Amino acid sequence: MTDFVHLRLHSEYSLVDGLVRVVPLVKRVAELGMGAVALTDLCNFYGLVKFSKAAFAAGIKPIFGADLLVVDREDQDESSVLTLLVMDAAGYRNLTELISLAYTKGQRLGVPRVTRGWLEEHAEGLIALSAGASGDVGRALVGGRRQQAAERLAEWMQRYPGRFYLEVHRTGREGDEDHLHGAVELAAEAGCPVVATNDVRFLTADEFEAHEARVCIGEGRTLDDKRRVRRYRPQQYLRSPAEMAELFSDLPEALENTVAIAQRCNFVIDLGKPCLPDYPVPEGLTMDAFFRQLSFEGLDRRLAKLGLAGDSEAEARYRQRLEHELDTIIQMGFPGYFLIVMDFIRWAKDQGIPVGPGRGSGAGSLVAYALEITDLDPLAYDLLFERFLNPERVSMPDFDVDFCMERRDEVIDYVARKYGREAVSQIITFGTMAAKAVVRDVARVQGKSYGLADKLSKMIPFEVGMTLEKALEQEESLRDFLAEDGEAQEIWDMAEQLEGVTRNVGKHAGGVVIAPSRITDFSPLYCDEDGGSLVTQYDKGDVEDAGLVKFDFLGLRTLTIIDWAVHIINTEREKTGEAPLDISALPLDDRASFELLKSAETTAVFQLESRGMKELIARLQPDCFEDIIALVALFRPGPLQSGMVDNFINRKHGREAIAYPDPHYQHELLKPILEPTYGIILYQEQVMQIAQALAGYTLGGADLLRRAMGKKKPEEMAKQRAVFAEGAAKQGVDAELATHIFDLVEKFAGYGFNKSHSAAYALVSYQTAWLKAHHPASFMAAVMSSELTNTDKIVVLIEEARRMGLTVKLPDVNEGSYAFTVNGEGQIVYGLGAIKGLGEGPIECLLAARREGGNFRDLFDFCDRTDPRRVNRRAIEALVRAGAFDGLGVERWVLMSAIDDALRAAEQNAANLEAGMGDLFGDAVVTAAAASGDCYADHRRVRPWSDRERLAGEKETLGLYVTGHPIDEYENEVRRMAPSRIADLRPDGSATQRVAGLVIALRTTKTARGTMAIATVDDRSARIEMTVYAEAYAECRDVLVKDAIVVAEGRVAQDDYSGGLVLRAQAVHSLDQERQRLARQLTIEVDDEAVDEAFTDFLARALGAAPGACPVRLVYCSGGVRAPVRLGERWQVNPTEDLLQALRDRIGGANVKLAYSGDH
Repeated sequence: MTDFVHLRLHSEYSLVDGLVRVVPLVKRVAELGMGAVALTDLCNFYGLVKFSKAAFAAGIKPIFGADLLVVDREDQDESSVLTLLVMDAAGYRNLTELISLAYTKGQRLGVPRVTRGWLEEHAEGLIALSAGASGDVGRALVGGRRQQAAERLAEWMQRYPGRFYLEVHRTGREGDEDHLHGAVELAAEAGCPVVATNDVRFLTADEFEAHEARVCIGEGRTLDDKRRVRRYRPQQYLRSPAEMAELFSDLPEALENTVAIAQRCNFVIDLGKPCLPDYPVPEGLTMDAFFRQLSFEGLDRRLAKLGLAGDSEAEARYRQRLEHELDTIIQMGFPGYFLIVMDFIRWAKDQGIPVGPGRGSGAGSLVAYALEITDLDPLAYDLLFERFLNPERVSMPDFDVDFCMERRDEVIDYVARKYGREAVSQIITFGTMAAKAVVRDVARVQGKSYGLADKLSKMIPFEVGMTLEKALEQEESLRDFLAEDGEAQEIWDMAEQLEGVTRNVGKHAGGVVIAPSRITDFSPLYCDEDGGSLVTQYDKGDVEDAGLVKFDFLGLRTLTIIDWAVHIINTEREKTGEAPLDISALPLDDRASFELLKSAETTAVFQLESRGMKELIARLQPDCFEDIIALVALFRPGPLQSGMVDNFINRKHGREAIAYPDPHYQHELLKPILEPTYGIILYQEQVMQIAQALAGYTLGGADLLRRAMGKKKPEEMAKQRAVFAEGAAKQGVDAELATHIFDLVEKFAGYGFNKSHSAAYALVSYQTAWLKAHHPASFMAAVMSSELTNTDKIVVLIEEARRMGLTVKLPDVNEGSYAFTVNGEGQIVYGLGAIKGLGEGPIECLLAARREGGNFRDLFDFCDRTDPRRVNRRAIEALVRAGAFDGLGVERWVLMSAIDDALRAAEQNAANLEAGMGDLFGDAVVTAAAASGDCYADHRRVRPWSDRERLAGEKETLGLYVTGHPIDEYENEVRRMAPSRIADLRPDGSATQRVAGLVIALRTTKTARGTMAIATVDDRSARIEMTVYAEAYAECRDVLVKDAIVVAEGRVAQDDYSGGLVLRAQAVHSLDQERQRLARQLTIEVDDEAVDEAFTDFLARALGAAPGACPVRLVYCSGGVRAPVRLGERWQVNPTEDLLQALRDRIGGANVKLAYSGDH
């Protein structure tokens, strides 16, 4: 070991500071010739396991520690730093406990702190450093309180006898040198050793500015903020031993003590040994015996349900497989794991919580099927146990279990109650500075403009896994912008240094660990200030390395949808006396379900609803459950790009001869393995079965071969090829044929998919397809309910429901519920929860009032019976705009006008009732209009809403147009611009045609020639997909936006995939542009009574605001005489929508007419 070891160092995992990444750290330590290094992040062990593994891999001794904040004796609001280093296993347990206590019991304003009492209780096995001027001894010295410093030092030395060191720094910080001299003097008097550290925050001095930016990002300040406390200096980098020796040449013992401390710290964290919790078993039975008993009992129930009870051949096959699996599981020591998973799944099912049929390779286990962990028979679909648990490659089993999203937390809570809350925790996740976000953050702390940050961030493509480096490679416009703009380049340079740095913590969506004892025996805990979100401080990989067993409780929204749909169906069935639907007992050969799939109308069908998947379905035409399993495996980049998909489809439809697997190299032993996939090697399980059948591999050995093929290491492949050929020869297979088949298998193994996962999820896909085929309204209502807050998705689903011929009713205060429902006529009733601007509280109040007093009679009755503090004016306006009061038979504009009166009347009624002032009939006094029998009498004269206003209200609150279409108002006008409706278009590749309609969907995609757009245009007669290539899109980018009415010209052709029409647009224009091009004259007709000075001023302003080339003709009417006047060129206009609307509002729509070229 060298003459110096760094004992104070914050990595990126300190979150508030620190820029050191673990792997570069140990590499740099090794380069500098140091044999050890300590990691002392601020009150956490987040990076400990990663640090341990990286250090040992680099031949460096890891020293584990943490900086803790200790609550001050006199002032509970203040704290000082203490550094603790782990010497042995007792020290590790104690520091783990202290860190956990700091979060679970010691937080103040979100900052974890420890008390001196806790330090007293957990002092064994720990070395303490005073933390220099940041510790309580150092603060007293810097503050000139030497006696207090001596008293505090004595206390620490007593608490950590022979294990307390006064820490000194020379990092250029204010007070460092004064503190050092005071500390050395005090140490000599007290007989306390001193130790030098560099309080490291970054690896090299040139990272100082980036570190300052990282600190400012966390604090929400800018770099040049004069109020900012500057705690760090450029000298706080990982100095070499030589630099430290030069720096502390006058205090060599402070360096020697770093080595002495490193030699005393000898704890090695034990990684990779799983510790399973004990599952309670009945008295007189061992865990293994109980496990066998439950498995065989479960298998008997499954065989009876499959109709195989009494079939001796089938029973023998199942029992033999079960025995094999049980022997393997027991030999590997995992019965407890299976029993724990079985227990919480059974509990969930008993509580009516939907559980998925399986996920991942676990679906290949017959034991799991017998114990009801999974719901798909693995033997029926050739699913292999060894793909899940391989006795030749010992690793923990890993069941990922899907639960209904709404009730998953109930299952986690059950597990915590059963095994003890101190033994169960969820798992931490770490958020990092991703490409787009880090650019914005850096720009903010550098004080750059928001506009620049926004522009730069938007130039980075929005893709999963996008990095700054990738963005720079892909985007020429980004490279050009950075070359031209120096400020943007400054942001980019700093962002590159910070990208990927850990910035915050979160909670894993479904990961739960169950410990055999307290969690803190394995990992420290983290929680938020209120004690919620309790998680381990090790992430999902590290927590398993530390010995804890992870269980994945995943939330699958589709299970919730299925559950809701079945509930709606069974509510109706109960009314008619029908038996309830059992979704788990569906026949897997239902004709209607496969007809729906073949039509590729799979919107809302699990896994099968993307555009690309629909294209694949349309080509494949699935007609059996195996085809659905294959769909999921085929729809991936490898199979799609390799030609596998084309071969599979051609073989299925007889366009290509089926071979097992290749016409030139096939063997009869492979036919039963490859028959379900038409001779294509599609699944990983098939790779394993081929190795077993042809070359005599065990399935465990075949799994190792599959993994080796996936890694594509040439030396390993050469070895496996020889083993395969030798094994094949023993089976009597020709060596040359075996080698050729091995090469084919190797080629396709890289594309192979896990069939167990595909089959389990195919079952969920099939269930959703069956529901859509047989109970469309109930299914679509459930799907819509699952997307209540996602308006864009609701719009797509409602359009799909309309395409299916279903009626979707407007929200209704007297019929609707929070979610979408189905009424007695089979219509879907819009969910009140999907109305924007309403919220859960007002809806709960509305529904409670309706349950208590029946349907609402009118708006005044509604306001009278609901709480105005919860159902306020804003909520009522949203209900009116959404059409939720239309069932009362009153126009929306009248209701909107009456809201204030209704609220006032309700307030008055409430006040009167409270004061006991009801009238003789017991009712409170209401308005005079209401007393006369028409509560809306005062409001019926308000200006009616135009169609556009009504539809705008629906769009604003519901996200779509329900009672009309924006193009209706312009129907006559757009027909002059585009004579043919979309429904009347015919494909004609040579002629240019014009199409007008509303853009209801728009997406862009990058091509080699630039960005192109694909839009869906609707004119209410039909829809058409419009493709706008890069050059044309560049011209019309501002015009072609969602919800705009456009006029496009181009060629109409037949779409090969959908069979529908597609418009290849050469140009796209707005309505205003077309008006300007085609308008011949604007005629304004006005009555003499309306003409006054105010009207003249209005007309001058309106015409003057829209100058253009269209002549204006004024028709003046008086006493039955009409006098036309053509205004001069000065008053020629551009007939924009704004101008026309202003004129219509002032003199009425019938008096404003726009004539077009060709009109008579």
